[in-house]
Amino acid sequence: MSVELMEVRQHLARFSPFEALTDEQLDEVADSVEVAYFKAGTDILELDQTLEHLCYIRSGAVEVYRRGGELHNRLGEGDIFGQFSLLRHCPVGYPAKAMEDTLIYFIPDEVFQHLCKIDNIFADFVELQRSRMESSVDQYRKSNDMLVTRIRKLVSRYPVMVDASTTVQEAARQITAFQASAVLVIDSPSPDSRYVFSDSEERPWQVRGILTDSDFRTKVVAEGLPADTPVSEVIGERLIAVQSDESVQEAMLCMLRNNVHHLPVMHRRNPIGIVHLSDIIRYETQSSLYLVSNILNQPSVEGLARLAPDVRATFTRLVEEGADSQTVGSALSTIGRSFTRRLLELAEEELGPPPVAYCLMALGSMARNEQVIVTDQDNALVLADDFDPDQHDEYFKAMAKILTDGLDACGYPYCKGDIMATNDRWRQPLSVWKRYFTEWIEEPNPERLLHSSIFFDLDPVHGENVFVEELQELVASKARQHPRFLAAMGRNSLNRTPPLGFFRTFVMEKDGKHNNTINLKRRGLAPLVDLIRVHALACGSRAQNSYERLDDIDKTQLLAAGVSDRLRYALEAMSMSRIRHQALSVNNDQVPDNNIEPELVSSTERHALKDAFQVLSNAQKFLKFRYPMTSR
Repeated sequence: MSVELMEVRQHLARFSPFEALTDEQLDEVADSVEVAYFKAGTDILELDQTLEHLCYIRSGAVEVYRRGGELHNRLGEGDIFGQFSLLRHCPVGYPAKAMEDTLIYFIPDEVFQHLCKIDNIFADFVELQRSRMESSVDQYRKSNDMLVTRIRKLVSRYPVMVDASTTVQEAARQITAFQASAVLVIDSPSPDSRYVFSDSEERPWQVRGILTDSDFRTKVVAEGLPADTPVSEVIGERLIAVQSDESVQEAMLCMLRNNVHHLPVMHRRNPIGIVHLSDIIRYETQSSLYLVSNILNQPSVEGLARLAPDVRATFTRLVEEGADSQTVGSALSTIGRSFTRRLLELAEEELGPPPVAYCLMALGSMARNEQVIVTDQDNALVLADDFDPDQHDEYFKAMAKILTDGLDACGYPYCKGDIMATNDRWRQPLSVWKRYFTEWIEEPNPERLLHSSIFFDLDPVHGENVFVEELQELVASKARQHPRFLAAMGRNSLNRTPPLGFFRTFVMEKDGKHNNTINLKRRGLAPLVDLIRVHALACGSRAQNSYERLDDIDKTQLLAAGVSDRLRYALEAMSMSRIRHQALSVNNDQVPDNNIEPELVSSTERHALKDAFQVLSNAQKFLKFRYPMTSR
């Protein structure tokens, strides 16, 4: 395979739905590709044009329009378009134009149709129009994903290669020029050559070995070899390589068995890249399990703060590999809890043992196991009832400051509403907390209702868990007995409504900075979470997670058949839209937020959001009838 075709193949292999194809299928696609260049502003597909190719964006950006001329979608590198015309065997219904100078791979219709027939993952992707950041696999990968991820996914560029007669000095120059850590050494093939390939001019070569930066230190400089020594005299006799279809796990084991740090990656006999041990480590360190272990072993706040980029990497990896909102929320909440636990341990190391027992209580999204990458800190301290403010509060105030300052340094900003353990009001003995919750339930007023929307998602993080468990028990047993409280909570949750106008069009923000956007948290997720919480309190649920609360609601006759399923769908649709938006922002080095632009998401996603907002709207209308206000 020529260098040009190899580059086409490698690029396709990085993006869905091609990344799941076998090597043979990728070869078929690469061999068939036609390449075309389009200047910014020129048409790629015209309305009602006969289409004979699937369009794949190699570089640049494309705008896709509806028949009436309205913008339908904006696409970038690795995206495909034109698949619906090919699937329906009809003329182009969505014309496309290059936003900037763009390179397109045209994949023939017969190849496209063949892939749809023989590969279910490919067919599902193109027929369901799944987003690039949605995984093309049906089952979500767990902590052993190194067993199923192919090593070719870690290859980022074509390998640097030098002839066997090249001097070690020139090879060093090549490594420096290409910012590589190794070069492959090639030579004329011999009869027993294992790795034979052809270059762009169809000349045959064999891969004889590899020369790494470490080899230069140990075999050239340390041995005092002259600069004009041919590389053929320095390389080892046996080349250790791995096939591109092997798993990341298998590649790592190969390195360990052979005590090497570099592995040439071969597509059959053709070299397509070099993977370093650090590439595998970097890939594996983006797993939440590895990150949690790393957090809990950090010796200082500074060390914890340096892990903030790893949190973002873990988040984007989860999204790109198809994790649902429950998986993402649970992983991010576990990471947040780990930072909290380690900071409290460091505080105890600095301040000494606590004078009385305590429990750090998480509130809000962390308590619900629904954290995302955009979050602040909400926490409180529950102290033993033998707590004496005069004797003990100086210790816990210092502990709270170490915790909140540390969380802020690790990427969890201070709560703007001051719901933190540094606030004297939220650092109290268990008996005081029980009085707080009893007052909030039995005598609701606007301020207490505001606290109820925050503190009624609560979970222990560190210390004497039983303190917080007693509070959870009190809330579950008492709230359902006070219909006036439930009615007030219900009314309070109606203060934020979904962004739907007439004919189910979106109502956009008009505040300047986020003009023509929708704040998914404020206008969708927050009121939906509030609504689910009210129903959960009414049925005595002890669950904190919204999905688990819906499971508990399902077991009662509180809602009509099918309503909780629709609420579950709406929660997932809005959550995943927000998560994908934030992951895209992180990947583009932008500050992630909760504001999406409907025009920049796919038609499928826009329809799903409209359906979800309609479910929320209907549920809010029912809420005030389900929990009517009563007189004292």
